[in-house]
Amino acid sequence: MTGRKMPTLPFKGLRTGMWLTLKTLFKKPVTVHYPLEKETPVPRARGVIALDTEACTVCMLCARECPDWCIYIEGHKEEQPPAKEGGRVRTRATLDRFDIDYALCMYCGICVEVCPFDALFWSPDFEYSELGISEMMHDKDRLTYWLSTVPDPPKLESN
Repeated sequence: MTGRKMPTLPFKGLRTGMWLTLKTLFKKPVTVHYPLEKETPVPRARGVIALDTEACTVCMLCARECPDWCIYIEGHKEEQPPAKEGGRVRTRATLDRFDIDYALCMYCGICVEVCPFDALFWSPDFEYSELGISEMMHDKDRLTYWLSTVPDPPKLESN
């Protein structure tokens, strides 16, 4: 059998494709029909960024480190009475404005990681779409609301 080819069956590709179609025809689809059915995200999923206004010291590290420049912060300093009588008057930074433009945000998480006072957290809430792109700017009230949806951190292992 030198130089002779084995005969191939005609329409092999068509038969293979039809067999695959027939196999998958009766399988349950993996598609989730979103408005009617909702998936439960994993506990530490990245949804939106939640803000703890009490922990924020207006250091602006999150805004400076953000690669998209989508975080806008404004604050002022207030004088606090001394802790002890005869002590110095202290100043404390107060947060006036903390906005995140989710139309620009790429959900990299640098702002959450760089915050030295743990004022930013990932919330698994992912349903915050808006009809207009200009409405994707969320203020500190809405970011503070999402703080209630942040799950507790995982327990540390004890030795």
